[in-house]
Amino acid sequence: MPEKDLSALFLDTLKDIYYAEKQILKALPRMAKAAGSDQLRAAFEKHHDETEGQIERLEQIFDLMGKPARGKKCDAIEGIIDEGKEIMEEYAGTPALDAGLLSAAQAVEHYEIARYGTLKAWAGRLSMKDAVKLIDQTLAEEKKTDETLTKLAVSAINAEAA
Repeated sequence: MPEKDLSALFLDTLKDIYYAEKQILKALPRMAKAAGSDQLRAAFEKHHDETEGQIERLEQIFDLMGKPARGKKCDAIEGIIDEGKEIMEEYAGTPALDAGLLSAAQAVEHYEIARYGTLKAWAGRLSMKDAVKLIDQTLAEEKKTDETLTKLAVSAINAEAA
């Protein structure tokens, strides 16, 4: 049985976020299509493109470790995405739909920020300098996306939902 150390935990969590990013990549076009706001739709489309790059960076980290890029089912992201689907069904055609979509998207972003922050700290502890750089790029993108969504919520989406 392999040793359950920080390196094993790092790899396990890397597999988790890899799976999550693949699921997010599938969900974003549905969310963009459901969005009533052009700005929100554009934000989802932009993040879809960024997510493709984030997946590539994760694959680079797997390569650095000499491991195959494989996901591990992530129940957390499944639940967050399911909540988003529920919002799309329950609020379809209402002024609150975009606020709900935005809320679901921010739940995804906050999950990703937590995961990437942890992975960055662990990669640093494991002296994986190249992985730290790759994770830091993704972490910066996730934080910027969260800021963009917050600005959209405050400037327009929440008021339109009210």
